[in-house]
Amino acid sequence: MAIWTAKIVSTACRISGRQGVTFAGKIALKIDPQILRDLAAQVREKIFVVCGTNGKTTTNNLLCSAIESEGKKLVCNHTGSNMLAGVAAAFVLAAKNNGKLDADYACIEIDEASTLRIFPHFKPDYIVLTNLFRDQLDRYGEIDITMDMLNRAMKMAPEMTVIVNGDDALSAYLAMESGNPYKTYGITERVFDSQSDHEIREGRFCKKCGAQLEYEFYHYSQIGKYRCPSCDFARPEIDFEASHIDMSDGLSFDVENRHISADYKGFYNIYNILAAYSAARTAGMSIPKFEEVLKKFNPQNGRMEQFRIKGTHVVLNLAKNPAGFNQNISAVMEDEKEKDIIIVINDNAQDGTDISWLWDVDFDRFAAPGIRSITVSGIRCQDMRLRMKYVDIQSELIADVKTAIEARVADGCKNLYVLVNYTALFSTRNILVGMQK
Repeated sequence: MAIWTAKIVSTACRISGRQGVTFAGKIALKIDPQILRDLAAQVREKIFVVCGTNGKTTTNNLLCSAIESEGKKLVCNHTGSNMLAGVAAAFVLAAKNNGKLDADYACIEIDEASTLRIFPHFKPDYIVLTNLFRDQLDRYGEIDITMDMLNRAMKMAPEMTVIVNGDDALSAYLAMESGNPYKTYGITERVFDSQSDHEIREGRFCKKCGAQLEYEFYHYSQIGKYRCPSCDFARPEIDFEASHIDMSDGLSFDVENRHISADYKGFYNIYNILAAYSAARTAGMSIPKFEEVLKKFNPQNGRMEQFRIKGTHVVLNLAKNPAGFNQNISAVMEDEKEKDIIIVINDNAQDGTDISWLWDVDFDRFAAPGIRSITVSGIRCQDMRLRMKYVDIQSELIADVKTAIEARVADGCKNLYVLVNYTALFSTRNILVGMQK
């Protein structure tokens, strides 16, 4: 009954133009509170979960594609609905009408704050930890609170292997102190000649003894090569090390004597690709078709998703915290062509109603010759316009997102980037899909 009802609700929502995944999961759990536990127990081989502040959806979907390339069947919450109801929906909607689940693996993206609610239903075999940044202060609080939640979740699954970004001191410390087995991935070579001293860097102090960490170099934010001068905490040995980084034509690097390339923008995507690769290899998969997977992989749900509208090339990307937004800006600036930019900021409950994080983003980098125009939109468009004013950048305010996109398609330079925070993502994507059709 739970499965049938959830499927009917999901279909009705899609027909009406709503996503409906979370609602379907809520209905299923209401009818049968044990439905997630029962279905997860039917996964024949392993369950992966992906956690971290940024990069969860892309990493999870890449890992799903890599496992599918091995000829395996799996459950995956592709849409990024990563709280309890969304995770339940992934399993329920993948089940057959007879209540049975035909899946070798499950790849599930989980919101860090939801791990403590989800892990009682099933114990993952692997957790991929991408990074930890300050995110939605009114919901998560400071990073210490998020780390504590993840630490308690790891203790609920002591046999779970942690696949961690070793270049992030916060994530690495969490894995190393958890008592769980762990594997690391990272980039040992210096990629950038210099990094801005103004960039927000979380976790500057050693979690073990409190001393200020010393960095040989930064990749971005606090991601880099670090050590504590006062105790034995340092960047761990890297199991899956990316080297020979090249971003001149897409992204490429070497790992385990294999050359990996992808036609993506954004240095952060090297970490996403490396995380998915490391997870599959840790689970014993050879993934010989990984290169092919990357070529076919089309980022969806607003993660560098591309559209073509009346001759305008449009890129939609999610940006919901300072570290993520700064990396988005870097990806935009990699494009040397002239470009228009629309920034959409909402402050709904899922976004976090505290938008003070906008003042920690390096928007001054948009004061560059290649930026033809900046348009601010969304519920908090006035705040975003004020933020741009403080870095002496002119912006046009068009509160309605569809109107803003139509204006830039009509009078723009045919190269448009739309940067949105969380609750603007689905509605903006629907607008772009409709306009593309």
